[in-house]
Amino acid sequence: MTLTCRTILIVMCLISPLAGAHPHSFIDLDASLVIENKSLTGIKMIWEMDELTSAELLLDASMAKDNPNVWQSMADELIENTRNQLYFTEVRANGRLVEFAEKTNNYSLHRHGNKAVLTFVLPMAKPIPLAKNAVVISTYEQSYYVDMRYPSEKSIHLPTNVAEICSIKLNTPKPSSSLLDYARSLDKNNSPGEDMMLGSKFAQTITLTCQ
Repeated sequence: MTLTCRTILIVMCLISPLAGAHPHSFIDLDASLVIENKSLTGIKMIWEMDELTSAELLLDASMAKDNPNVWQSMADELIENTRNQLYFTEVRANGRLVEFAEKTNNYSLHRHGNKAVLTFVLPMAKPIPLAKNAVVISTYEQSYYVDMRYPSEKSIHLPTNVAEICSIKLNTPKPSSSLLDYARSLDKNNSPGEDMMLGSKFAQTITLTCQ
């Protein structure tokens, strides 16, 4: 998950040059767990970008008079770049890294006020049985150029048919003051070393546990 100007998200390159330290862009996350036959088969993601990040996308759509083909074209490029970065998401089941399916065909991009919203289903390569399993999910951009987070635990949704046997917990890390100072010291043109894994140190985790 390294920072490049075209392989993260189109919008990451559209931030104002007046932006300060890392992060420069903010995405609110919402996740609905897709469960079939008591197995996790996917995660429906909703990514709501901040107004500044959304501005260029919405301008392009507006200039095209919100032509559906333009929205689809932007969604295609966004999802392709996101897929190339493994959807900026890591899923582990009982500590083992889970593979995702090759691609998702279930995605869209739309406007919510002054914000652009990308919706897609992140498919698992194989169903993950829920029984006696601990699944940990985290979504982050490694350089911390983009801050991706859930506003609250209410932004994570379990199907009602498994709510009695499963529970979810959202953990938000508390980085040290020295790490916060380092992130603030990075300007728009700087990135931390790849081996530092800065984004992961700020990443929230969802823990799904089932009986």
